Amino acid sequence: MFLGQYSHSLDDKGRLTIPVVYRDGISEGAVISQGFDKNLMVMSNSYFEMVSKRLDAMNLIDPATRLLRRMIMSTAFQVEIDKNGRVLVPTHHRQFLGGANELVLVGQGPYFEIWTPEFWAEQSANINDVEANTQRFAALDLSAKE
Repeated sequence: MFLGQYSHSLDDKGRLTIPVVYRDGISEGAVISQGFDKNLMVMSNSYFEMVSKRLDAMNLIDPATRLLRRMIMSTAFQVEIDKNGRVLVPTHHRQFLGGANELVLVGQGPYFEIWTPEFWAEQSANINDVEANTQRFAALDLSAKE
């Protein structure tokens, strides 16, 4: 499970050091894809396979389904973690992030996201807006029901 936040820099070759606590989760390889909020998503191969199967089960006649498939599948890139715990972030993904070298990795449970510090600061501001959260999350039920 990917939890927490970590700041790391890309090296001159575009490689990103993966936090030690995340490495086991992608030891068999991973897929980097464009995220939904000007970020990247990094999914283990098994999680990406599950996402792919869910996409395959969607109705291709629906334009939103086709758009979602294009967003995820056309930007997906298979990566392997090297012996030093790094992955090569593809050029088009680095360009998507605006060429930033400083990045923030943010755990999301079954996957993690890669953000520029600027965009992550915007997300953090939203997360920390207590008044807005009261309204946003009022309908969600996070109680531990069995």
